Amino acid sequence: MKCPYCREDNDKVVDTRAAEDGYTIRRRRLCVSCDRRYTTYERPAEFDLKVVKKNGEREAFQPEKIRDGLRKACWKRPISDDQILAVVQQVEQEVFGRYENELDSRELGEIVMRYLAQVDQVAYVRFASIYREFKDVRDFVQELRPMLARPGESNRSIGDPSRGSADPPRGNVDTNRS
Repeated sequence: MKCPYCREDNDKVVDTRAAEDGYTIRRRRLCVSCDRRYTTYERPAEFDLKVVKKNGEREAFQPEKIRDGLRKACWKRPISDDQILAVVQQVEQEVFGRYENELDSRELGEIVMRYLAQVDQVAYVRFASIYREFKDVRDFVQELRPMLARPGESNRSIGDPSRGSADPPRGNVDTNRS
């Protein structure tokens, strides 16, 4: 590598370590010609993954767009930025592991929804309502039906008092129905 000071290509690496992000190598180099030190960073080549949108247009895969969509879906929910970033990282890891050149936006949305459903069901339904373009309440019910049919703890966040939700009933609700 050419020295940034004297432009000679005569250096040696004196220290190598991983940077904080885990994806970058930081190297301290010593120029043998001018005896000055400098730092270089090495990272993997960027993937040129394209997302094929519904209208057929192609655009670069942008994890920040996923993050922004998740933030909207998680608005006023008890979900931290760290949890949102963890979902984005899981999505990125799966996408880069499975796809090389192109990814259909529908597949990307399904991947995002799968990871989001593990974090918060309300945020999942919000995201699904935009992603799947819900037209009316029936679309919401259709999306909720499989979630309600699953036994176990995951149903408690739906807010159904009969399932042991921690949310108190609102208004004058008769819980002794026949």
